[in-house]
Amino acid sequence: MNRSLSIRSGKSRGGSSNKPGGGFSFSSLRGNIQPELSRRLYRIINLENNLIQAHEQAARERQLIATQLSEWGEHTNDDAINDISDKIGVVLSEIGELEDLYAHAIDDSRAHLKSIRNTEKSVQPSRDGKAKIADEIGKLKMKEPESAKLVVLEQELVRAEAENLVAEAQLSNITREKLKQTYEAEFAATIERAEKQILLAKHGRRLLNLLDDAPVAPGDPRRVYPHAQQARQILNDCEDDLRDWQPQLDDFSTEPTQGQGLLRQGTDGSGSLLSNDSTRGGGSQKPRSRAIDDEEDMSVAATEQRSDRADISALNASEQSEAAQIRA
Repeated sequence: MNRSLSIRSGKSRGGSSNKPGGGFSFSSLRGNIQPELSRRLYRIINLENNLIQAHEQAARERQLIATQLSEWGEHTNDDAINDISDKIGVVLSEIGELEDLYAHAIDDSRAHLKSIRNTEKSVQPSRDGKAKIADEIGKLKMKEPESAKLVVLEQELVRAEAENLVAEAQLSNITREKLKQTYEAEFAATIERAEKQILLAKHGRRLLNLLDDAPVAPGDPRRVYPHAQQARQILNDCEDDLRDWQPQLDDFSTEPTQGQGLLRQGTDGSGSLLSNDSTRGGGSQKPRSRAIDDEEDMSVAATEQRSDRADISALNASEQSEAAQIRA
């Protein structure tokens, strides 16, 4: 993909980006009222709502186009165009229905993000309380270092830190769980929508293939349209394919395995994100890293040094033995 690996690189140096439509609105006002911890996620949930409305609008427009196409074909006084346009209108209407179902799936996935947002809201007072007590202790140490109130405040700080520790752990657990559930549901809905759209598009092209677009000379009659029954069968095939569609479950793992790429263990073994170079030569060994090579080099050097020291020791022992024989 011709884009950076992180969309964060598009930010300006000051950490902010210029966004269109950033004026005042009731939605922006509600977002500013949110606690600092949950403000960003609140914006994400709002943007998801805009996305849902856009897909619902696209579904309505697609179904309206399908209806208008069918009505237009009916008034062309051409049997072939009348039949094909009506059947294509059915396919387009089904594509619009998929768009509406996809919007509902995104709406359902937003509930998990709301759980994270609500948990963030509940954690914010704990963070604020701990920070407030710490500030009071700092100010009091500056003014009255020997104040008896310091002991009380430090005890309160210990309790606040313990409460905050529990709240932060709960937030971390819920965030990981709900974030995973959110986008597992959304990606599953995206795959279903895409694969069913492919099925509908292929059957739509089958319908178009029944339309004879060979030019005729002025005054020559068109051949009689003979494919009405075949077009009906194509719609039946399309309906059967949609009904029989089943999601294909893939196994994903973050642990690299021998002969597989990192992060992907698909059912077909293809499409891994990071492929091993050793598979090009038919081997199954994992690629060696620089750290491993450096460690082995250091190990070999240490072995050679030990061998050199052993040779020196043996030489010294031999010289001492010869000197003792001479003295004798």
